[in-house]
Amino acid sequence: MEIPNYGRITARTVIFDLNGTLGLEGKVREEVKELLRKLGEKYEIVVLSSDTFGTLEDEFKGMKVKIEKVKDGNEKLQKALKYEPYIGVGNGNNDVRMLENAELAICVIGEEGASVEALLASDIVVKDVKDAINLLLNEKRLIATLRG
Repeated sequence: MEIPNYGRITARTVIFDLNGTLGLEGKVREEVKELLRKLGEKYEIVVLSSDTFGTLEDEFKGMKVKIEKVKDGNEKLQKALKYEPYIGVGNGNNDVRMLENAELAICVIGEEGASVEALLASDIVVKDVKDAINLLLNEKRLIATLRG
């Protein structure tokens, strides 16, 4: 995707954080799962999470989503780098390095909020993960937000 006065985005993978980004307290809403299914037709979907609530595997069972557990932000970055170039979507301090190294970084300020560091490491800030996914599903929205 070419964005005027911004650059070209070539990523074919979207990496999400789970808690605070895709879901709250380890649970992902059904409407978000449906959007992920649609996004999975266009991008490879990866969820990197420390699985704080122990729900990672159950939440994505039967979905075309690759999941990987990580201990911290450093390990999250190392796993994310395997998918370069990638689009990163997160909200917390453990997402900062993954966001900094993303071709496109989106910060979600959901019910859990977002860390200032994650906000500053992002290209776009949205109020809900559905907004982030819809930007990626409708590239004209993304272009309208980023073009210079």
